[in-house]
Amino acid sequence: MTGIFITGTDTGIGKTVVAAGLVYALCRQGVATAALKPVAAGCAETPGGLRNDDAELLRSLLPQPPPYERVNPCALADAAAPHLVAAEEGRTIDVDALAAAVRASARERFTVVEGAGGWRVPLDGGRDIAALAKASGLPALLVVGIRLGCLNHALLSAEAILRDGVDLRGWVAVELDAADTRRSAQVAALDERLPAPRLGWVPVLDDPRPEEVAPYLVDLLALAIQ
Repeated sequence: MTGIFITGTDTGIGKTVVAAGLVYALCRQGVATAALKPVAAGCAETPGGLRNDDAELLRSLLPQPPPYERVNPCALADAAAPHLVAAEEGRTIDVDALAAAVRASARERFTVVEGAGGWRVPLDGGRDIAALAKASGLPALLVVGIRLGCLNHALLSAEAILRDGVDLRGWVAVELDAADTRRSAQVAALDERLPAPRLGWVPVLDDPRPEEVAPYLVDLLALAIQ
């Protein structure tokens, strides 16, 4: 396996937390690693151009951070559905070019790719994150934010990934609400029903820095470096 495409059940459910934790762990193991967030909607204007906080975090974890555009080739200003923001900006999202960039990276380094939103988020021309992942040629990892509704979202997402012909290597549970007394029961329900193994379980952390998250991704790291 030359990389992993990280998708999720929704937006704001921990994809970046997991991606950053994995990149940190891989680099600590001495694995030649690259990180990409091909499409980022929600970027701040800087003297160097549009910059996304999540992409900057992934970039900062690499021993020799590449130019920003290599990590996030499609940066969009507003935090909204990428195809809507691109249309408002008079741009198109070139899915084929983004997939080619992922494949080129994966030929040289273990490449951690973070998708945008969930599996069916539209990109351009009738194509979506699923099309990008499939064209990239990488297996998928599903991040599930543990909260009310996650069972349905996770099972439907897994079903869609497999139906699209993408290899679902596993999933990671990310707890979102410390007050939810059914967190463990929901994870157990997903263990029984999801057609792939759980490769991590990230609890609610006061400060989910990559170095704090990495110990909860041991099984995912083992899969990545095998």
